[in-house]
Amino acid sequence: MPELPDIVVYVEALQERTVGRALERLRIGSPFILRTARPPVEALDGRSVTGVRRIGKRIALDFADGLFAVIHLMVAGRLHWRPPGARLGGKAGLAAFDFEHGTLLLTEAATRKRAALHLVEGAEALRDLNPGGMETLEVDARAFCARLRAENHTLKRALTDPRLFSGIGNAYSDEILHRARLSPLALTLRLSDEDATRLHAAVREVLGEWTARLREQAGGGFPDKVTAFHPGMAVHGRAGQPCPACGSPVQRIVYAENEANYCAGCQTSGRLLADRALSRLLKQDWPRTLAELEEHRRARGAGPAG
Repeated sequence: MPELPDIVVYVEALQERTVGRALERLRIGSPFILRTARPPVEALDGRSVTGVRRIGKRIALDFADGLFAVIHLMVAGRLHWRPPGARLGGKAGLAAFDFEHGTLLLTEAATRKRAALHLVEGAEALRDLNPGGMETLEVDARAFCARLRAENHTLKRALTDPRLFSGIGNAYSDEILHRARLSPLALTLRLSDEDATRLHAAVREVLGEWTARLREQAGGGFPDKVTAFHPGMAVHGRAGQPCPACGSPVQRIVYAENEANYCAGCQTSGRLLADRALSRLLKQDWPRTLAELEEHRRARGAGPAG
């Protein structure tokens, strides 16, 4: 799912290409993409874009007379800037914003369509689409820590809750927690002041650094290669590979539709976090530490040979 760094770079690219330009037509390729249409689709035709903004993980195009088109890319939604009149392109093409000088395509390469487009009118309707998460790059450590401790959740859940913090998802929460050297399953209300302050610093560092990296990768062009997995990441998407900080193998646990990637050496004092499915399967044989995991793997490798 595109997160704050990706959305910021999208917004900057769209500001450069659409602000001050009139939308000729909005084409809808799939009726499922349109979640609200008050005003109707045709109301945007001929209106100029007056601004582009980020609302959490959503992108809002502001049009004249208080109309807004709000795009939520969800997991597999992506934006593309194409020549004028570009085709929607099969099942993946969901919507096209046609301008005289180019077309903004919204696509989703997934069987289950989750991306959404809301057409709304007025500031109040726009506010209703904002989950209300804190903008972590705009607050000090005290405000961040207060929001963090507003409810008792695991750090992974708290960071990815859009009602608590804005724009952080599965990928960058992994990177943030690794930078802060904190377990994804540590509880917010049990966090020391020192750990909470370090987490705030890690949030600012990771989001700031990756926004700068993605901006540089785009090189002034439109960001067409948006992904949750980057070679430069420390732990996200790197299960089994060595941690760049300590060399321990990166671990991965899966729960519901989410996952957490972490380094036991850096974040949990060598203790392995229990994956629910594997814990039920292995029961008492579930390894608790990196040393036990290595022994377990050696034993499994030696079994067939014996």
